[in-house]
Amino acid sequence: MSFTENKLTVRSSADLAAAVPYLLGFHPSDGSIVVIASRERRIVFAARGDLPTPAHLLREFTVHLVPVVQRQQPITDLVLVGYGMPEHLDPALRIVGDAFTTAGLTVREMLRVTEARIFSLTCDDRSCCPPDGIPFDPTASLVAVQATVAGLVARPDRAAVARRLTPDYSGRDSIRDATNTATTRMEALITTGSTAVFEAGVLAVRDALRQHDNGARLTDDEVAWLSVLLTDRAVRDLAVDLTQPHEQHITFWAEITRRAHTPLVAAPATVLALTAWRCGDGVLAVMAAEHALQINPDYQLAHLVLHALQAGLPPTAIEEAITRTHHSPSTRNPNHPYDQE
Repeated sequence: MSFTENKLTVRSSADLAAAVPYLLGFHPSDGSIVVIASRERRIVFAARGDLPTPAHLLREFTVHLVPVVQRQQPITDLVLVGYGMPEHLDPALRIVGDAFTTAGLTVREMLRVTEARIFSLTCDDRSCCPPDGIPFDPTASLVAVQATVAGLVARPDRAAVARRLTPDYSGRDSIRDATNTATTRMEALITTGSTAVFEAGVLAVRDALRQHDNGARLTDDEVAWLSVLLTDRAVRDLAVDLTQPHEQHITFWAEITRRAHTPLVAAPATVLALTAWRCGDGVLAVMAAEHALQINPDYQLAHLVLHALQAGLPPTAIEEAITRTHHSPSTRNPNHPYDQE
């Protein structure tokens, strides 16, 4: 993920290790490697991957990872943080570090986190980096306090992030019936004029976001109407434009994604992916885009978002094009009310 603002003050290896879960959005598990890119001591990018087993697959790992990080230029230096036992991690970290160095990037430090201790693979000064590691408690760190105040969240693991997309089956029958009603309403709007759907979408998106900002939960009828309107590309693009890059709106689109009738999930899941991406939550963004494609493998915007995320591009690569076109109502086929690209 990339960061537009530096919200955490990192002064030591312990601070950096404590910050990683907040940079990623979850606590990395053993076998993870995290690459943190800085520009003049300001963190601008962080990415996590699972170190492959067996070790000969490390080449494929670095072939993908190095160009992703290179695209974040200008970069001053990198820090690599690995999680797990030394037997596997230490050689792997050195191989990955050498790959970045060969590519012309400066690896400032390599750290290994094993249980509750931090070990440096690049510092030989026993006064600051003792051979038996530096003990640390990430929950008691000042960084954790700063992160909480800044509104950053570190979930227990990657699975906890995925649960934000788990469908809400408690109201499936109600949502299905409400969606059928909303579809009939949509079909009637289509016959009244070329801009009728877009105008209804403007009202629905703005009202839904306003209700959520005020602490109100949308009814099943409101969720159904919004999700049906989002099948119109111009309405979906307007929703992207009106959504603000903050956790409150991530929560909103995660709820719509969970509650929407399954055939209509691709659009809100893609809006969620873009919103999470703009907030720097690359993990949730990837999961949301993948979730959209599980529902609709042909959903073009989700493909574009996922490819851009995997390439390490910034969200501006897509959102500027969306902003330029959101005001133009799309041409729909009235015979296909679920016009999902």
